[in-house]
Amino acid sequence: MSPDTARPESRPNRVMGHEARRRRAHDSRLPQLARAGHEELNRESIGVDNAGLTPGDVAALRESLQEQRLFRQEQLQQIGGASQARADQVRGQHSASQTEVHIKLAACARMVLAEVEAALQRIDQGQYGRCQLCTRPIVLDRLRIVPQARYCTRCQQVREAGR
Repeated sequence: MSPDTARPESRPNRVMGHEARRRRAHDSRLPQLARAGHEELNRESIGVDNAGLTPGDVAALRESLQEQRLFRQEQLQQIGGASQARADQVRGQHSASQTEVHIKLAACARMVLAEVEAALQRIDQGQYGRCQLCTRPIVLDRLRIVPQARYCTRCQQVREAGR
């Protein structure tokens, strides 16, 4: 008997055996994959308010925001004070580009200060850490880097792409 004619049913069984082994290997990983997904979900959904952030997370993020608020307030005072002092010393000698730089720096500082104030208000209202577009929790690592973030990474990318 040639290999092609001998036991024609053995070839499909071998294929099915391979398929069954592949499925079994995949199925044995399912609990592990589900557990990893569940842990990720738990990390994002501990607690009820503030997008499931722990009280310790919220306290640390609040402290970071308060430091940023203080820094921006001081920055605005310095920009305003420096501009006024220079204006008094050298009236009319400021170049247009220097004035423009000061105006833009002050505008950026005011914008970030407003975002920080809004984030502190969201903490007080129990709405902090949730994307304002899709309402999903914002990942803690993102909040640690940008504590005033209003959007999750995906929604932020969509917004930036639309500009």
